[in-house]
Amino acid sequence: MGMGSVEGPLGNGNLNGSRFGHSDDIMVDGEPNDTLSDVGKGLVKDIALKESSFNRRSHPSATDGVASQLSEVGMDNNLKRRKFISVPLEVGTRVLCRWRDDKYHPVKIIERRRLPTGLNDYQYYVHYTEFNRRLDEWVKVEQLDVESVETDADEKIEDKGGGLKMTRHQKRKIDETHVEEGHEDFDAASLREHEEFTKVKNIGKIELGRYEIDTWYFSPFPPEYNDCIKLFFCEFCLNFMKRKEQLARHMRKCDLKHPPGDEIYRNGTLSMFEVDGKKNKIYGQNLCYLAKLFLDHKTLYYDVDLFLFYILCECDERGCHMVGYFSKEKHSEEGYNLACILTLPPYQRKGYGKFLIAFSYELSKKEGKVGTPERPLSDLGLLSYRGYWTRILLDILKKHRGNVSIKELSDMTAIKTEDVISTLQSLELIQYRKGQHVICADPKLLDRHLKAAGKTGLEVDVAKLIWTPYKEQGG
Repeated sequence: MGMGSVEGPLGNGNLNGSRFGHSDDIMVDGEPNDTLSDVGKGLVKDIALKESSFNRRSHPSATDGVASQLSEVGMDNNLKRRKFISVPLEVGTRVLCRWRDDKYHPVKIIERRRLPTGLNDYQYYVHYTEFNRRLDEWVKVEQLDVESVETDADEKIEDKGGGLKMTRHQKRKIDETHVEEGHEDFDAASLREHEEFTKVKNIGKIELGRYEIDTWYFSPFPPEYNDCIKLFFCEFCLNFMKRKEQLARHMRKCDLKHPPGDEIYRNGTLSMFEVDGKKNKIYGQNLCYLAKLFLDHKTLYYDVDLFLFYILCECDERGCHMVGYFSKEKHSEEGYNLACILTLPPYQRKGYGKFLIAFSYELSKKEGKVGTPERPLSDLGLLSYRGYWTRILLDILKKHRGNVSIKELSDMTAIKTEDVISTLQSLELIQYRKGQHVICADPKLLDRHLKAAGKTGLEVDVAKLIWTPYKEQGG
């Protein structure tokens, strides 16, 4: 996406009201940006030389030689302090950027694009190195603190933790080998390929129902949608359009008021629909396009035939409005009971994520199986699962009388034994003695961990679940 550019050095200075629409060499040294033409700079230089010569001739002094030497030393030091920075800034440049909290945070420039407003006006796509990639965004140059740009002259980067010096090359190698949460199953080459392919969000916003939602990540929409800042989705069939008028025309024709498929759960205003990816291929593909905008590691785009989608909805007189979903393979050799899970941003922090996880385990119980989510989990997914496993397991341990084994806990909860063990180990409630795991369930310790795990949230009323496993449907 990199564009051609007209480059020129830029120094430290006041960026307010400045534009970099010139190819002139600009050097600013703590003063407002004064852009001079080549002729103007020549005149200033000539005037300065003549004035200096005139002063020496008119006012000779015994200290002229010393003053001249001191002046040259001072000019040399000033030149050393000045930073010469090319405009536009290069991809890979590290700089401070003003964020939505009105504070400056370190960023790395991922991409740049020329604006139609001028020959050398650019926007920069930046990654905030302190934050998750979901906060990456396009920014204007006015938001960047150009004085903080790291140039090739900054040969050493100090490690604050141990006072160690690292070269820029060593720092770059550390950045490349750092694995973001949710990417643990990627090898280094696959991770670089993934991040290169998805480094820039192609869709900035979507409209879904009554919500306008900022997107988090890249999604591989067809090429004709890559120039869209905002997409408009039908909240029932999930068809997407470029313009609001197109959506209005579509809504007049769309017969759906809920996701396609079978309603398998209804409790008050909450409904769950099971959608077969093979029977509703377009819906499944559109759902994957939509979900990828909020899931960094998701790779399911077109191959939806092998999956079932469970769509959670809030229902009112206008219809059933999707709040989130999870998917699962129809036949999983690894015993996965969930492939992808997402709660849409407007509905987060309402307990729907916990509900979706609990629902996937209730389906596993109906199937008579233990289950586990497909890896890798996103960062938010891992937190949600850890919380769910903690609450379910500790609640049983608190109420259970007598000894209980790992296998019994797994059978009661449909949680895979490896997940039971890892959860109890993380809580320091399990020890390995004489070749077997022993659970240490001190009541006070259980209460403390349960309190830290938070509330259970929305509970699945199993009596309201009317569902036949896929295999029993003849699948």
